[in-house]
Parts: sequence; structure tokens; C-alpha cells
Amino acid sequence: MGSKEIIYQKIYKENYPKVMRLCMGYTVGDESLAKDLTQETFIKVWQNLDGFRNESGLSTWIYRICVNTCLAEIRRKRKKDKNLQIDNLQVSASNDDSAEKEDMLIQLYKCINKLSSTNKAIILLELEGLPQLEISEIMGIKHEAIRTRIHRIKQQLTKCVHNE
Repeated sequence: MGSKEIIYQKIYKENYPKVMRLCMGYTVGDESLAKDLTQETFIKVWQNLDGFRNESGLSTWIYRICVNTCLAEIRRKRKKDKNLQIDNLQVSASNDDSAEKEDMLIQLYKCINKLSSTNKAIILLELEGLPQLEISEIMGIKHEAIRTRIHRIKQQLTKCVHNE
């Protein structure tokens, strides 16, 4: 096995769960579509790995590819069907068996799905735990603007989750 394959396997192993969670957020819990988008993201990572210039962190580069892949899918779906489906939301309770918390999580994903595609990407990256500076690099938006947007998005989501 060549060095590129070894490096790629390490990248894949370290980043697959993060990319999959981000894709799950974009697909509103459609695991099958999220797996397809995750696979597509890693195909692009493989194809462009030799061209990665270390101008940003590797995970930032991978997230940018993932966000672009998911946004392209959203645009393709919108062209095909003007109405985004939020009725088929499926969220698996990972570590908590509380039905109330699961309901809140489902409501949160529904609310996230109502956001613009840019705001959706920002909050999904924030929920992934990325530093705001890295989100700023991924999205190509100034750090101050990201901070302000995240604050507003959280307010918007709080109101939405509580049906205000």
C-alpha cells in the first residue's frame, strides 16, 4: 500500500464520524442520503488529496468539501422539488433514552431545516464543536460576522424549538 493510501485511510478514520454527522444534519436524518454524501465527500478528498496545499487545517478543508457537497445536493433537490421534506425526519437517540429529549432533538432538527442553507451550515458546524474561527474559514465569512450570525441563529432556534 502506498503512502497516499495510508494517509487517506488515517484521514478517513479520523474524519468519517464528523463528516457523517454534518451530512445527517443537512439531510434531516436521512441516513441513506447522508451516507451517500459522506461517501461523495471522501471521494473528492481522495481525488484532491495531492493538491491539498496546507493553507488551512486538513479538517477545515474536509469540512469545506463536505459543506459544498451538501449544498450542491440541496440545490439539486430544490431544482427537482421546490418543497423540502421535513416530515420524514428520523433522529436516533444516541446516548440518552429520554423521550422528551428525543422530541426536543427532533424539533431542533426541524427548526435547523428551516434556516437558510448558509445559516444551516454555520449552526451545524457550531454544533459539531468547531471553533468559530475555523467556521469562518470554511464558510468564507469574517469571524465577527460568524459570531453575530451564530448568536442570532441560536435565538431563532430557541424560539422555534419552544414554538414561540
